[in-house]
Amino acid sequence: MISFSEAQILGWLTPVLWPFLRVLALFGSLPVFAQRSVPMRVRVALAFGVALCAQATLPAPPAIALDSALALLVVLQQLVIGLSMGFAVRIVFAAVEFAGELVGLQMGLNFAGFFDPATGGQTTAVSRFYGVTVSWLFIVTGGHLLVIAGVVQSFHSFPVAPEPLAFLHSVQPQRWGAEIFATGLWIAMPLVGMLLFVNLVLGIASRVAQQLNIFAVGFPITLGVGLVGVLFTLPMLQAPFTMALERMLQQFL
Repeated sequence: MISFSEAQILGWLTPVLWPFLRVLALFGSLPVFAQRSVPMRVRVALAFGVALCAQATLPAPPAIALDSALALLVVLQQLVIGLSMGFAVRIVFAAVEFAGELVGLQMGLNFAGFFDPATGGQTTAVSRFYGVTVSWLFIVTGGHLLVIAGVVQSFHSFPVAPEPLAFLHSVQPQRWGAEIFATGLWIAMPLVGMLLFVNLVLGIASRVAQQLNIFAVGFPITLGVGLVGVLFTLPMLQAPFTMALERMLQQFL
């Protein structure tokens, strides 16, 4: 008769269980993967595959009984770290969408708002366009692989331990909000400066030629210049997005 002890079962189960919970929490909050179009079964399967493949390279977890209070704290730690990493990536996406809000405001397109099913709120045309573009860029440039490598590396920086609040004290996620405004302004600054110059020229023209109906002429000119500027600056979006993503993930390494 084959029998197993509790220590043997814990030795087989916990090396996969703790990484699985952390990766599953990450996929539950990660942009693109956390959308409703991605079924929950796919997220669970991906999390289990990543945890199973990575457990050989992870440090040995402590032996914690699954029916103890310490196990509850360890589960809470994995969820907090996984959700925080997904939130950090979402901060980068929000910064790019904020840049789209600024550009759309200068172009005069912010009146074209519609419902965004990903966030459950109102968004504008330019912001949504930037959001879809950066979602494709996230997959094409291997950003999801960078995030997976970061969550695997986080087990060396923040090993499995019954201290969920120690992670929050170390990374201080309450300061991440400044990244939205800093990165968003960095991305939108060229277009905002160009459209500001166009508005300045239109203001001078309206003073020189007062017969000119600036409201009838200014909007199509500003819109056209803005669309051309978006067309020419869109290929340069990869550099700030990648740098901001690496800077946010560096806090978990």
